[in-house]
This record gives sequence, structure tokens and C-alpha cells, in this order.
Amino acid sequence: MSERITRRQWLGATAGAALTVAAGTHGGALAARRGSDFPPQRTITRGPQYHWFAYYDKLQFDPSGRYCLGMQVDFEHRSPRPDDVIRIGMVDLEKDDLWIDLDESRAWGWQQGCMLQWLPGSDRKIVWNDRQEDRFVCHILDVPTGERRTIPHAIYCLSPDGRTAFSADFRRINDTRPGYGYAGLPDPQADQMAPEASGIYRMDLESGESQMIVSLDQAARYPLPVEPSYFSPEALPEAKHWFNHLLVNTDGTRLVFLHRWRPRGQTRWLTRMFTCDPDGGDLRCIINTGMASHFIWRDPEHILVWARHASHGDKFYLVKDSPEESFQVVAPDVMTRDGHCNYLPNRDWIINDTYPDANREQTVYLYHVPTERRIELGRYYSPPEYRGEWRVDTHPRHSPDGLSIVIDTPHTSEGRQMHLIDISHIVG
Repeated sequence: MSERITRRQWLGATAGAALTVAAGTHGGALAARRGSDFPPQRTITRGPQYHWFAYYDKLQFDPSGRYCLGMQVDFEHRSPRPDDVIRIGMVDLEKDDLWIDLDESRAWGWQQGCMLQWLPGSDRKIVWNDRQEDRFVCHILDVPTGERRTIPHAIYCLSPDGRTAFSADFRRINDTRPGYGYAGLPDPQADQMAPEASGIYRMDLESGESQMIVSLDQAARYPLPVEPSYFSPEALPEAKHWFNHLLVNTDGTRLVFLHRWRPRGQTRWLTRMFTCDPDGGDLRCIINTGMASHFIWRDPEHILVWARHASHGDKFYLVKDSPEESFQVVAPDVMTRDGHCNYLPNRDWIINDTYPDANREQTVYLYHVPTERRIELGRYYSPPEYRGEWRVDTHPRHSPDGLSIVIDTPHTSEGRQMHLIDISHIVG
């Protein structure tokens, strides 16, 4: 078992006190199933507790690349209950992957955790969601001082300057998409298909003030094209609606989000992709074919997204945030399956993954845009019990310099843990 310390102990160590760590606790453990075929990798968290970070579009690393955030839990294979508490911590990658305990949360899900992340532009503050009495909140912790502020609203994503947050209704998400919302508070509009009182909120992280900028009612009333090959517009009024997957663009000028609805009597949902200004103005539906999945902003105007389009079917596309349709297929013969995509800092490389194949293996790979090369970084076995809501997607996240990747997988004998991949010799 690796040694763990509290934030207080860590502060003492960084102030000059001696800190002894068990030798060899993480030394070079291979994360890949066939490690000799792939880049150097090591396991950076250990049991008996389970560790993961969750989503791929959050800042897991501090700006220096030394500290790597994560969450810790003592069970798997069931839905979170209102009284389940997870620990918040970080791994010191320069001290034998030491786990430093920081705080806790009662508002979390298996797929996106508690939205834990470093505050953009800060080398000392982290942000995460929690539940206090009858509401979901957000904490901002100054790690070196221990000072903590609480904002009276949960967050979904942050602006690049770290001043503004956007959020959806986690009560409704928990009702419509288990694994992404939070247990503990029921949806007060659960019996309404597209309530006007539920939607996307904008929050000032300094003052805590918030306002709704787009409602579910507004999205549901947004005109639908008549494309019977994809979905039936007539079914829209009889469907239950929710918002999911919010993300601010790279310069803070636009917000993208998914509008989803499940027609009455059906198990699958349909999706449109919208963008808007930070105040909800200039609302645009840029994907209206009924299917859009994982995405990332490449720059202020373009989104890489797995979506459906008449030109190539279900593929990755580079979509321009424009009132006019603009779809450019990306790597149609190389990136052939949906995955959690992101760009490395120089934008020449895309990091992506796959869901388990017929052998229950998940692949993590790089795609070099200029040369159209795909380089596999590892294949990771996902045991059959990791399915549905409590599956473990690898969700690759890159370091600030783009030379390291951290993933979540349960392929070892210790359940879900975090693993670091060194890609410096590939992209450096």
C-alpha cells in the first residue's frame, strides 16, 4: 500500500520538513496489457481505495504539471447514494506519486465525478461540487493556505479566465441520465417535459450571483428541421428534455451544449448541439441530425465532434460555430469509433480513446493531424462488471506541456486507478 498524507502534512513537508515515502511503491508499474509495445507508463494511485478523475475536458494537472488531481472512493459497482462521500486529493508526481488528501464531496457521479479541476489560470486553487443541505454548491480551495470559499451553485464548466462558471440542473440530469447527475436532491420539475424553470445557468465565481441564460422550454421550442431519416419532429412535444455536456470555447466568447430528449415510450434519446454567447444570446443549433456525442473546441470557432451527417454518416467532424452549416470529416478511416477526444496544446495531435471492443479492450491513441498517422498508446482490459453507469472510460487527459497523459482504467487487480503515459518521445 502506498503512503498517503493530508494537506496539513504536505504543507509541512513543502515548508522544509523531512518526508519519508515508502520506496518503490509505484516504481514503473506498466499500465498497458502489452507494455513492451507501448510508451512508458506507470500506475500513480493504489488500493485498497479506488481512484479516478473522470472527464476528459477538465484541468487535471496544475500549471507546473507536478500535481495531478483525483477522487477516492471505497466501493464500486453501484449507483452513488446521498450519504456516499468521496475524498478529493492530488498526486505529487515528483514524490513517488504521493497521494495528498485535500477535502471531500457529497455531489458526484461515476462519469464526471464532482467536476473537480484546477481553476483556469491559477497554480494554487481547485474547484469542485458538493451538496450542502438542500442545494448543490461549488467549493474553491486555495491549496497552500487551506482557505475555502463556497459558491451557492454547482458548476459544470468554467471560462478560460476562471471568472465565470456555467451549469445545468444536476437534479434533472440524475433523473434522465444516471451517472452524470448527483443523488440526494429530487428534480422538482420531474413531471414536466420541458420546464421553463430548468436550464443553463451562468455564475460569477467572485460574487456567486447567477442567472438562467437558456431554458429547456426555449430549447424544446427551437424549430426542428424536417429530416425523417434521423428523427421525427412530431415526437418532440411528447419527450422529456435535459441539457448535458457544457463547454466554453478557447477564448471565452461562446458556450456549446447538448440538448437531449427521450421520446415517450422509448429508451434511447436524441441530441442537438447548440452554441450561444455567454449571456445566452445568439443561440445557434449547429448539429440538428439527432446525434452528437463527445466533442472538444479546437479554437474559438471550430468544434471536433463525433456526430451524424449525411455526407459520411457517424464520424468525427470539424464543425464551424456558424449560422451556416459547415461540416468537415476528420480521419474517417482512422478515427472510426466514438471516443473522448481532445487536442494537445499545439493542436497538431489529437488524443482519443475507444469503448471496450469484443475482447473488452479499450484503446488509447494519438492521431497526428498533419501526417494522418495513428499511434496506439495502450490497450486496457475492462472486466465485464464495469458496465453501464459505473463503467470506467479511460477519458485521457494531457499535462500542460502535452508530454504526458493520465487515464482511468480498472485493468489491474486494484479496480479503477489512474495511470500516467509518457508520450514525450512521440510528440516532443
